[in-house]
Amino acid sequence: MPPHPSSSVQKAREDLAGRLREIRRDAGITGRELAVRCGWSESKSSRIENAKTPPSDADIRAWCGACGADDQTSDLVAANRQSADAHVEWRRLQRSGLRRLQESTGALYQQTGMFRVYVSDVIPGFLQTPGYATALLSSIADFRGTPDDVSDAVAARIQRNAVLRNGARRFSFVLEESVLRYRICGADTMAAQLGHILEAMDLQNIAVGIIPFSAARTVWPMPTFTIFDGTRVHADTLDAALTLIQPSQVELYARAFDRLSQEAARGAAARSLVVSALASLA
Repeated sequence: MPPHPSSSVQKAREDLAGRLREIRRDAGITGRELAVRCGWSESKSSRIENAKTPPSDADIRAWCGACGADDQTSDLVAANRQSADAHVEWRRLQRSGLRRLQESTGALYQQTGMFRVYVSDVIPGFLQTPGYATALLSSIADFRGTPDDVSDAVAARIQRNAVLRNGARRFSFVLEESVLRYRICGADTMAAQLGHILEAMDLQNIAVGIIPFSAARTVWPMPTFTIFDGTRVHADTLDAALTLIQPSQVELYARAFDRLSQEAARGAAARSLVVSALASLA
């Protein structure tokens, strides 16, 4: 049985407490000395270190300041804020159907100016046609046993994707070539989908790179992820949706995206890979 969501929250709190404990030890001070420097009781230091009491953002800033570790404050504050939301099981997200899940990211999409998207499994949601989205979401609903609201979910996804036509927002996509070849849907639907990608490549606010099978890799194919501006990452696993906001986490994914992007074909070379995938459908 999958762990209860509360266990994930507690694990995140314990990890944060462990990091604070290590910072104190690295500073070479006792819990009592830390309490004196922070102006609180020794028991409070102990409760925080043992994950008995969740620290506030102010507590973390004071802790890091007392230990001479101000450079770690931003990461730890972000970790504290995301502990309840970083790991959310798909079962919880999708239990009321797929439509609400599509709608839940609408505000985030409207607030974001720069999207960086890497995919290794399916066509990015931003670039999906209604036919492809229907096939994909139908398979997801069947696999997870969610309520059958696929048609409404597809409509919500297409409406959400209108942000793609907003010239004030920029999109950078990096796809593995395999994504163009996976038969998620029938040949006619896939042909329309690949044609749609070719059309999207003509838009000035969209950059599409495709990593060929033949590329000499310096980084390995990774699970799909999306970076929203430079502040947030969504990374999906089979059982959960991860939301990452710690600066060090976002920087790690941004570095991965840059490395993957360097290996991608662009322009005419990228278009030829799409055309080749189209020809293989015949």
